[in-house]
Amino acid sequence: MDTTDPHPAARRPSHDGDAIRCDICVIGAGSAGLSVAAGAVQMGASVVLVEKGEMGGDCLNTGCVPSKALIAAAHMAHAATASPAFGVRYPAPDIRFDAVHDHVHGVIAAIAPHDSVERFEGLGVMVIRAAARFLDPRTVEAGGARIQARRFVVATGSRAAVPPVPGLAESGHLTNETIFGLRARPEHLVVMGGGPIGVEMAQAFRRLGSQVTVIEQQSILGRDAPEAVAVVRAALLADGVALMEGRKVASVRRTADGVTLELADGGPAITGSHLLVATGRRPNVEGLGLDAAGIAASDKGITVDARLRTSNRSVFAIGDVCGGPQFTHAAGYQAGIVIRNALFLLPAKVNYAALPRVTYTDPELAQVGLTEAEARKAGHHVEVLSSPLAMNDRAQAERRTEGFVRVVLGSRGRILGATIVAPRAGEMIGLWALAIASGLKIGAVAGLVLPYPTLSEASKRAAGSHFTEKLFGPTTRAVVGFLQRFIP
Repeated sequence: MDTTDPHPAARRPSHDGDAIRCDICVIGAGSAGLSVAAGAVQMGASVVLVEKGEMGGDCLNTGCVPSKALIAAAHMAHAATASPAFGVRYPAPDIRFDAVHDHVHGVIAAIAPHDSVERFEGLGVMVIRAAARFLDPRTVEAGGARIQARRFVVATGSRAAVPPVPGLAESGHLTNETIFGLRARPEHLVVMGGGPIGVEMAQAFRRLGSQVTVIEQQSILGRDAPEAVAVVRAALLADGVALMEGRKVASVRRTADGVTLELADGGPAITGSHLLVATGRRPNVEGLGLDAAGIAASDKGITVDARLRTSNRSVFAIGDVCGGPQFTHAAGYQAGIVIRNALFLLPAKVNYAALPRVTYTDPELAQVGLTEAEARKAGHHVEVLSSPLAMNDRAQAERRTEGFVRVVLGSRGRILGATIVAPRAGEMIGLWALAIASGLKIGAVAGLVLPYPTLSEASKRAAGSHFTEKLFGPTTRAVVGFLQRFIP
């Protein structure tokens, strides 16, 4: 690999006795930390990056990248079962799970150089592979070195939160940090937790041939609009995923057959070969010496203000560790806010009004801005526009008519939010994120000329429905009738 420094003029950290001095010290080389380090050094700051684990953090190694690679394999397996409706028949897919494992890790390996030590050292960043700990409000110790920086950025991420269920810790359960290491397909995967990670993995493993049961205390995808969740639920059930909603696990025990979960309501116990715990995330703050630095934190993570500053104004915190939106794209956005504050002294503040989120089931569920319920709770005068996918010609051609585009408007056509349930909904939600971020009115989307036939036309159709009554109502007909008298 060529590690020639493409930025020979980059400012380097300096040594003062046994101390390293720099403009910015970043703790954590996940998505958030790498974004700050790369941006800051290329803008002329001297940067030290400290990481005790794998470069790329959760997203590259145990999160976004491997999960989407696994989902891609599941899509390929599922295509064989869906093809007869198109007049094409395949034999049952021969799923070789060890090869699926190799595919997943091949994708990780292909992306890893972008997050590597070599790349960042080539940019001019000093990378220290060690645990970091604050000694005082302006000093961090890592790998036997003391680092003194003008600004620190804590970006240590999060890990799977394992609930205190009796027997769970001793059950040999999986989390997102271990499930992608499996080389043999689980015979029966039991998933604790019906959030995005849980349902994505449930559908993927079911399509790859595992029996799958999801146990969720409340409703799956409880943060999302119920009508959108209903479509995803139907898809999971159609795939053969067993959903046990409104059920709580009372205890877990390891057995000769795998793992057995007793339910709190006394219903029949559930036994599976493997157990995946997907019940949320916990911020990584242990061992950082936050008290020594005067940094306040809670169970949700490090406390930050709208500028992402901690209670120690020389220290910022971004990404999962500060308990905000736990998405890689949110981490990148936050990195830009920190750079503006730390390097340019601009009072930049976070605004998540246009931050999209996607659950990568099939169909995907994408959301940006407010749901209808959230908008009404906030006191907005609400109008809801909707376009079912069944009205879209491309969806009909591909026999993928489950889903919809739903838009929430406030007064005067202001776009407050959008929800899309569709194949590749994540690719469609960007239009609405841009509209909200730019303050566009609904007429701007309704007036778009989009290529035909595409799924994106469903967004235009939903927007256009705002004008249907006015455009095709009695007033318009009266005006047209009057004007026809003067047309020869």
